[in-house]
Amino acid sequence: RSAQEMKHMENIASLLQGSSLGEYQRPDPKSEREAVAAPGEQPWEMIMDKKHFKLWRRPIEGTHLYQYRVFGSYTDVTPRQFFNVQLDTEYRKKWDSLVIKLDVIERDLATGSEVIHWVTHFPYPMYSRDYVYVRRYSVDKENNLMVLVSRAVEHPSVPEDPEYVRVRTYESQMVIRPHKTFDENGFDYLLTYSDNPQTVFPRYCVSWMVSSGMPDFLEKLHMAALKAKKMEIEVRDYMAAKPMESGGSEGKASMAAAEHKSDGTRSPAQLEYA
Repeated sequence: RSAQEMKHMENIASLLQGSSLGEYQRPDPKSEREAVAAPGEQPWEMIMDKKHFKLWRRPIEGTHLYQYRVFGSYTDVTPRQFFNVQLDTEYRKKWDSLVIKLDVIERDLATGSEVIHWVTHFPYPMYSRDYVYVRRYSVDKENNLMVLVSRAVEHPSVPEDPEYVRVRTYESQMVIRPHKTFDENGFDYLLTYSDNPQTVFPRYCVSWMVSSGMPDFLEKLHMAALKAKKMEIEVRDYMAAKPMESGGSEGKASMAAAEHKSDGTRSPAQLEYA
């Protein structure tokens, strides 16, 4: 699947590339939709076109929700820095002001999969939302790619809290492709995600929240990576560490997947990513 996503990235990058003078040339909408979608896929609609990223969406069949796809590029940080900063939960608590709680609940030592409990502020007058999701990451040196996949799950250690609204539908996949190497500035990324924030607000409000929230987060993530680079803030190197070495203080929360057996609950090791 990551190879397919890389092909998407190559198509989009080629399409959105400017002339030899570096001037941006807007492609025709049909070519753009074909580049973003794989053959046979439902077409995407562009809804945001900024300097560093493009945002598309398409309806999810049988729901009132959309799936979103972001293509972006940065030239002032390395892929390793960008990758590590979004994985480091302790550092995120410092740079993301919307975070109320962000904890590693369980880690599978064999695969490096982690179950995360994330509580975040939502715009007033809505209640804060909480997510329980499993994330798994990998570095494909052969294809020069980094992949981070997350998906909502249930976990016996995190029952619903009446203070928050539990988000049960959430999926994201980010593929990062360095322009040169993992440790040289410059990379493209392709993020595909969907999210059901469980709100009774009108559809256009939900669409605005989801479509605007992710670009805002990505820019904060970029700035946090820049800050870590310039101020030499120590960020855990997830790329270099083996799964069982990526612990640190969070390692205390690690538990063997076999210890958790409950109806309807799967351990990280049992989650498969196509």
